[in-house]
Amino acid sequence: MLWIMRFSGFFSAAMVMIVLSPSLQSFPPAEAIRSSHLDKHLRSPSFLSIPDRFSFRKADVFRNADECGFPDPKITGVCDPNLVHVAITLDVEYLRGSIAAVHSILQHSKCPESIFFHFLVSENNLEALVRSTFPQLKFKVYYFDPEKVQNLISSSVRQALEQPLNYARNYLADLLEPCVGRVIYLDSDLVVVDDITKLWKTSLGSRTIGAPEYCHANFTKYFTARFWSDEKLSGTFRGRKPCYFNTGVMVIDLAKWRRFGYTKRIERWMEIQKSDRIYELGSLPPFLLVFAGHVAPIEHRWNQHGLGGDNVKGSCRDLHPGPISLLHWSGSGKPWLRLDSKRPCPLDVLWAPYDLYGHSH
Repeated sequence: MLWIMRFSGFFSAAMVMIVLSPSLQSFPPAEAIRSSHLDKHLRSPSFLSIPDRFSFRKADVFRNADECGFPDPKITGVCDPNLVHVAITLDVEYLRGSIAAVHSILQHSKCPESIFFHFLVSENNLEALVRSTFPQLKFKVYYFDPEKVQNLISSSVRQALEQPLNYARNYLADLLEPCVGRVIYLDSDLVVVDDITKLWKTSLGSRTIGAPEYCHANFTKYFTARFWSDEKLSGTFRGRKPCYFNTGVMVIDLAKWRRFGYTKRIERWMEIQKSDRIYELGSLPPFLLVFAGHVAPIEHRWNQHGLGGDNVKGSCRDLHPGPISLLHWSGSGKPWLRLDSKRPCPLDVLWAPYDLYGHSH
């Protein structure tokens, strides 16, 4: 009964936020910007055909509230210093989740015109679909070549964790323009139910990344016995107080990342993994090895993670205690698949309002 009351209270609050959000007003379309990195890929015939199984309704248009002010007409495009930058991957498998994530961000933002989306892709036919679903969206598409990490990826506990695009976040500092000094990275299996500008304004202090930390978690389980028995390897955490953090929600200082060469550090740990098998969980452990103990803590409300269950069974989960700004279906169970199968978990109903898949009801 307590769970039902808590769930009911959150659902009511979420619905109130949607109804009252000032971002539900319409505004003229904004031009989408195409990445020059994509030119040779977009000329291929495959770009012209979007998979038949994808049909998304056009989203409502969103405009800035009066308090947002007006952009500087002298500065256009991605380098506008007033923009909030959000990076998300787009791929066929998780496309429905990515579209829902974008929809949720726009719906709860006071200043949706001030959000710039950076989409990371390894396929050539998704840009037009985004533009048709969100005609007003400010975005740019960046091609991430799977070959860049193919030889660095090792097997994981779940095949989905082995996909090259999971590793694109390691290269944000290289893919995005040098004028972009900060970015919010988000996974595709989440929805935001608060104004993302609040997350954007998080102070990182001297740190390069910020994320909700979970210091009660058993940190040792993220690495193998081989790792912990080797003093040279496990010694990387000496002098640190490492805590688990989920890499699906991060605020990243790209200027610092570039300055200290963190991409190369992550790649080095991936090379060690190939020879010594020091972890089992895909793209997460290299981030822990480089950053754990050096993360700017962000409120847990910004990553209510684990709603997809574990990495094998994908069982239903309850909400963590406390306020909620972001719901994250990390784990093997995804809300769109469970809803389609008519076997949803109770919390999947909170994802459904942002789903634009299919025709109008």
